[in-house]
Amino acid sequence: MLQPDYIKQEVVKIIEELISLRRHFHANPELSFEEKNTAEFISNTLGHWGVEHRANVGGYGIVGVIEGQNPTSKVIALRADMDALPIEEKNAVEYKSLTKGKMHACGHDVHMTCLLGAIKILNSIKDSFEGSIKFIFQPGEETLPGGAIKMIEEGVLENPKPELIIAQHVFPEMEVGKVGFKGGIYMASSDEVNITVTGQGGHAAIPDRYDNTVLAAAEILVELNKEIERQKPKDFPSVLAFGKLIADGAYNVIPSEVKITGTFRTFNEDWRKRVHEIIEQVSANITKKHNCSYELNITKGYPVLVNNEEVTAKSKSAAGEFLGNENIEELKIRTTVEDFARFAEIIPACFYRLGVANKKNGIVSNLHTSTFNVDEKSIEIGTGLMVWITLNNL
Repeated sequence: MLQPDYIKQEVVKIIEELISLRRHFHANPELSFEEKNTAEFISNTLGHWGVEHRANVGGYGIVGVIEGQNPTSKVIALRADMDALPIEEKNAVEYKSLTKGKMHACGHDVHMTCLLGAIKILNSIKDSFEGSIKFIFQPGEETLPGGAIKMIEEGVLENPKPELIIAQHVFPEMEVGKVGFKGGIYMASSDEVNITVTGQGGHAAIPDRYDNTVLAAAEILVELNKEIERQKPKDFPSVLAFGKLIADGAYNVIPSEVKITGTFRTFNEDWRKRVHEIIEQVSANITKKHNCSYELNITKGYPVLVNNEEVTAKSKSAAGEFLGNENIEELKIRTTVEDFARFAEIIPACFYRLGVANKKNGIVSNLHTSTFNVDEKSIEIGTGLMVWITLNNL
């Protein structure tokens, strides 16, 4: 098999092109399921490189296969997400978003770039390895139901069927040059919780002529917090948090309707089901007490992301060979979520983290913030590492 130094040299040859690609993606963000121009740009780039692929899979998704020697001996998949976020960028950089209110604040511009770089190198050395590599550019990671399920429904994991799948994600909590892995349970499941409280609205000064929908909604929030704290398991974290409460009344107007919106995250399906029941029970009891009614809508989101222990251990070992074991970190579980979990439910998977921070240069902002940015050295590291992990898993 080729050695790490060879792969690193191949990345250096194309790094200026890759940085240019990343800056193009960053300057031209598109939101979930709107990635038309992004997909066309990726498709044109692959076409220019002579890499065959299919477009418009599960929306604006792109899929292709690089065949090495004995292509059916083993098939593995690589995945990158494509969508940006509805955030107004505040970075003063030459490649700042050109689209008002939209920004690559989660690093998907880097993910696409690293996968493109890996494709270019793997395609150029396909005579040196056995098996095939399926690459997947996925739309709509940031918004439910997520683009992964749509691509899966359209057969992205078939013909050929990969034996495992790999993805990397930028990590601003880690300095550039380092990467992180965790086998087993890594990221949480997610549900969107919507509660609507309804009743008779009225003039605040005449309480016997209205139902206090606002008080009922407030009591639901307080009681839910108490019940979850009282019943939650001790062996894994979970989060039930509400970020929006709309009571569109006035100083002296009690509205007939109050809407509450929140999220629930956990790592256990039994507890997930139990929390859904708690939300139902508490909503029913509190609204009845206030002569109100309620409507509950819980949208089940992404499942728990579980990294296959064997694939992750092998990938982590390969990363140590490529970067040095001193640059490999063990990750902790996170209550953030990831659509990649849809793939990991079906085939063995490894989802690892790529350090992108540079404290010395002030690159420290968190994901999903208006000042998020990366040290572009991470593109060189992420591309080379993806190639090396791929070759080791083949």
